[in-house]
Amino acid sequence: MSRRRPWLRIFLTGLVLWVASVIVTAWTLNPNLVPTVVLLGSFLVPVTFVAWAYGQGRSHAVTVERMFVAFVVGGVLGVLGASLLESWLVRPSIVMYLLVGLIEEAAKLAALMVVTRHAAKRSIRDGVVLGATVGFGFAAFESAGYAFNALFTAHGLSLSQLVETEVLRGILTPVGHGLWTAIAGGALFAAGGRLTGPVLLTYLGVSVLHALWDSMSAIAIAITLVLTGRPWQFAELRIGRVPDVTAWQVHVYTVVTWSGFVVISLVALAWLWATLVRDRHRRQMSSQ
Repeated sequence: MSRRRPWLRIFLTGLVLWVASVIVTAWTLNPNLVPTVVLLGSFLVPVTFVAWAYGQGRSHAVTVERMFVAFVVGGVLGVLGASLLESWLVRPSIVMYLLVGLIEEAAKLAALMVVTRHAAKRSIRDGVVLGATVGFGFAAFESAGYAFNALFTAHGLSLSQLVETEVLRGILTPVGHGLWTAIAGGALFAAGGRLTGPVLLTYLGVSVLHALWDSMSAIAIAITLVLTGRPWQFAELRIGRVPDVTAWQVHVYTVVTWSGFVVISLVALAWLWATLVRDRHRRQMSSQ
């Protein structure tokens, strides 16, 4: 099976190496191995999905060289651009998550435009693949930062928190940055690489999905309080205190949070599917 599916071989090999790195690091307490754990855990899922996307169909625009540039250069440019803009523009407020979504999606879309500026032929499918590649590159470098920060706690270095962070982000990565930028990339290539009205509307749409994803914890807290809040909890909130929560509220919060993630993911996947269907219809009409 793995011979016919190179992406599966990449995933299984990387997973074995990551698990071995975690075990040896925990056994020896050698801090020099921490970067290995961080990099393998952060890049495993993004690289696997890029390899899978490459195998779905090749074209003049989607080459190994261009995908490598899109993943590394596009990912780094996106992370750097987003970091700069967020440090200048984002402050704690009710629109903070929307600003983050707008900034990060703009940074990734700009990075995609830079790394594909010399592409002669552009199909929607090519835009989806290269957009996803930029998005997964962004996710890989961002996840490495989150994993590194998770290592440091008030009680010293915590390998368990690092591993938990990488596992959670690895599970969520396929329906996050890569998916959103794939949708934006399809719209960009459908417009010939130009920032047209449909491209800007698509950018705004994926930015809203991004913002909803990032704010899902806060949304879940609000919904949980509306559904199960007690009078004494609202009284605590009115005087600026954080109230204690019940075990039932913890369960409700968890269900609402993950339900929100599922709904957002399904909306984005349906959007991507519609984009690919439109590309197939366009190619069928052009071949007639």
